[in-house]
Amino acid sequence: MTQDNKNGVMLITYADSLGRNLGELKTILDRWYEGALEGIHILPFFPSSGDRGFAPECYDRILPQFGSWDDVESLGEKYTLMFDFMINHLSPASPYFRDYQEKHDKSDWKDLFLKVTTAWEGRRPTEEEIDKIYKRKDKAPFETITFQDGTTEDLWCTFSPEQMDLDVNAPVTGKFIEETLTGLISRGASFIRLDAFAYCIKKPGTDCFFVKPEIWNLLHKIEKSAAGKGAQILPEIHEHYSIQMDLASRDFWVYDFALPMLVLHTLSSGNSVRLRHWLTICPRKQFTTLDTHDGIGIVDVKDLLSDEEVNNAMEALYSSGANVKKKYSSAEYNNLDIYQINCTYYSALGNDDAKYLLARAIQFFAPGIPQVYYVGLLAGENDIELLEKTKQGRDINRHYFSLEEVAQNQERPVIRELNRLMRFRNSHPAFSGACLLPECGEDKLIIRREEGSEFAQLEADLNSSRFTVTFTGKEGEISRL
Repeated sequence: MTQDNKNGVMLITYADSLGRNLGELKTILDRWYEGALEGIHILPFFPSSGDRGFAPECYDRILPQFGSWDDVESLGEKYTLMFDFMINHLSPASPYFRDYQEKHDKSDWKDLFLKVTTAWEGRRPTEEEIDKIYKRKDKAPFETITFQDGTTEDLWCTFSPEQMDLDVNAPVTGKFIEETLTGLISRGASFIRLDAFAYCIKKPGTDCFFVKPEIWNLLHKIEKSAAGKGAQILPEIHEHYSIQMDLASRDFWVYDFALPMLVLHTLSSGNSVRLRHWLTICPRKQFTTLDTHDGIGIVDVKDLLSDEEVNNAMEALYSSGANVKKKYSSAEYNNLDIYQINCTYYSALGNDDAKYLLARAIQFFAPGIPQVYYVGLLAGENDIELLEKTKQGRDINRHYFSLEEVAQNQERPVIRELNRLMRFRNSHPAFSGACLLPECGEDKLIIRREEGSEFAQLEADLNSSRFTVTFTGKEGEISRL
């Protein structure tokens, strides 16, 4: 029955969160997760000035405390690797920006960063135009930079001051993108995740978010370059699910960011209708998630759930979830995105082992490649201590696990069962085939995967959170997990 599906479970982790570094990460995976994981998305491990690695200074070095390129390449010998490319921005601490700030118009990198007037065809946007821009902060997305010669310039800055936007239309940026892709792929990346790509195009008369057709031109150019080097791209975007459908229609890989809230709704309401509908229509060439380094997305599920259903699922999370409060997703805890809830997925389900295992089973049977965040890998609870220490809302779901903690967690029944589910997901040939949704009652859920004569079927009772898995075993016999 064992077979390489090439779509097995992928871990999402920071370089220093499962063990202190990449070497300890490999030790953990070798010791406890043989056969349970096929890939690893290593979150940014480059020198960075902020946002837990998402304000990169460069892409050709690794922070020394994380390890070396040899450590990365060692992981790549066994696992499919995914790296991040923050294509929208670079850190002002980068050598490129420092050179620009020192030499101003004489810098070789002067066109790498986006001037407001360049984006707006020689002028500044009006207040009305600024209001129209799709923003992640409550002010114009600009920063005034003082150069060494004493002059100033307003540069585009969508996110924090540690993330200065690039001018993707400039030839120097095109060269930078090409060289970055070459470097990352040569180090073993099979997938390049394009972080914040939807903000790359700035254009008068638009909201500067997923601007068409320019965004398609950019994506296809990067796709072609990556493919020529033996890798694929995964555009990352949190927005209305129709954008994911649009991307999928052009054969791009996409994220299923709608699944987390749909599963929460299903388990809290005991009704599978909305989830069944989504699993019927969702893209098949996708990565599924329940948890990531960000919060649990709300905007991604709009119109797949009614506003009332979204509110009910959120209230169920806050009332029955473990150690989660609305303030953890507010400005009080520096939340940058009001459309996300800061909480681990295990705690969102009230630290309930049965519900958590059912949620993972649903994810593993859904179409696509399942990604499991490292906190979810260990059914981690909300880290209130870290949250209060940093006052950063997302740190509630960013616990640092030592080797000792990982070892202790392996004794928990929920972890043993989760590992067994992952190994089954990675080994059974049915998961290379179709995803079917047989008819069932609203308080039940049946998902069937088929490939030729092989099948695996999940049957769940939403009232009790109990489920069974039946499948073809050796010589075609029917077995039960």
